[in-house]
Amino acid sequence: MSKNYLNQRNKVDDFLFKSKFEYENQPINRLKKVEIIENKQELLKKLKLKIENLKDCELKSNANKIVFSDGNEESSVMIIGEGPGQKEDELGKPFVGDAGVLLNKMLAAINLDRKDIYITNVVSYRPPSNRKPEIKEIKRYSEYLYEHVEIINPKMIILLGSTAMEAFFGSNLKISKERGIWKEILIKNKTFLTMITFHPAYLLRQTDQKKYSWLDLKEIRKKIDELKINL
Repeated sequence: MSKNYLNQRNKVDDFLFKSKFEYENQPINRLKKVEIIENKQELLKKLKLKIENLKDCELKSNANKIVFSDGNEESSVMIIGEGPGQKEDELGKPFVGDAGVLLNKMLAAINLDRKDIYITNVVSYRPPSNRKPEIKEIKRYSEYLYEHVEIINPKMIILLGSTAMEAFFGSNLKISKERGIWKEILIKNKTFLTMITFHPAYLLRQTDQKKYSWLDLKEIRKKIDELKINL
């Protein structure tokens, strides 16, 4: 067997084995992802408990159940609405009434399923008579809302309605002018890509505004594709 042949053979062996397979003294930590998921679940439980233990809260005292969240906590897309309605208050789950039915259709229109999205509200208890949350209530719950965002750590946040907009951008803005524009939310030195659009409950009352909502939905779908977000 020639010397050149042996040299070539050694090079092939080096390529196939030394460069393809790397060995380490430390074992691969296959539990790392599981630990991260469990930690997120634990943080969400603690956050929910904080809200349940709120004192002197008119919303809580007039509601039946806390409405904390729904959907996939590992999702890269987070939807934030206003607050629970009557049906949500009964079932303890966000967006299960008429507005929820419309939300499901809106998501389906851009090939999204709500089970793949993470959904919550600005306030976790139903406002009396389904009124809009007051500024002081929005501010009080904002502390928990920001923590909620930190825990989920989404790549994209969709704010539904003026209350969700006010929770992050203040009360001096008009949703008619701010919807459909990509913005950034800064929470503890981390930025989150955000889109403001109309709340489904508003669209049920003002059906002529659905055309603008559809434009927003198409922009959301486009951005999901651009960022290669898997849902």
